Amino acid sequence: MIEIPESNTLANQLNETIKGKKILSVITNNYHHKFAFFYNDPKEYNNLLKGRFIGNIFAYGGQIKISTIDDSKFDGNNEIIKDDVIIVLSEDTIVKYVDGEEEIPEKHQLLIKFEDSSAIICSARMYAQLHVALGNDYENDYFDIAMEKPSPLSENFDMDYFKGLLSEVRANSSVKSFLATKQRIPGLGNGSLQDILFNARINPKTKIKRLSQEDKKRLFNSVKRTLYEMTKNGGRSIEKTLFGDYGGYEVILSSKTYKIPCPSCGDKIVKESYLGGTIYYCPTCQKTNSS
Repeated sequence: MIEIPESNTLANQLNETIKGKKILSVITNNYHHKFAFFYNDPKEYNNLLKGRFIGNIFAYGGQIKISTIDDSKFDGNNEIIKDDVIIVLSEDTIVKYVDGEEEIPEKHQLLIKFEDSSAIICSARMYAQLHVALGNDYENDYFDIAMEKPSPLSENFDMDYFKGLLSEVRANSSVKSFLATKQRIPGLGNGSLQDILFNARINPKTKIKRLSQEDKKRLFNSVKRTLYEMTKNGGRSIEKTLFGDYGGYEVILSSKTYKIPCPSCGDKIVKESYLGGTIYYCPTCQKTNSS
């Protein structure tokens, strides 16, 4: 799943790898996936993108925006003159770069080929948004919210802003609900949530009303610090980069690690279904306070 660490890692890698390249052709739906969602008619993607240059790539929350530049407006410095056509990738999209020497796999939902024989391949693992649209006409509420709200990686996401988010939530809401629903913090999902709460020593089922001022400060610091570490190290070790490698941040709590005893106290990690997803926590380090 593309969350803040992955969107930022992928955007940086895409800027370094495909920025300035000219699009040769676009293929969509080569292999049908019922949870691959396109914007308008994917058959028009080739007409929209063919002959354009890749401009700047940005990460907004858990979304990646790839700008493209008309051939006649390309100034040689890869700068955006006008944001005519954009590519937006999000959700559980796998994005992979291949050079001219690598074989392109048969199963993919969006393939963008460049004139130098390289390409990016986008495929859906589960739900995936693979959008190509005229920039001025693009309508996507989740994308708009992600663009408007400050990233936890930025200085604008400070303690005052965090307290403001907390004040908008019902006191009986859980910490998991606060952090990972309603797009309060775009790009912070159930995956990143696990280590954030472990580092804060807070149980995901704890009610907001049960948080002390010290708990809130510790939670804020963990959101900032954990996401920074995940991003600095090239994403989480359970998600792949643009080149097919796993991220360098070693995840503490996940479906792949929960059978390992707690690294702090040695207790057995608990796995539970909660609020439409799975949570992992240490019953000793993250005591439940959900009453």
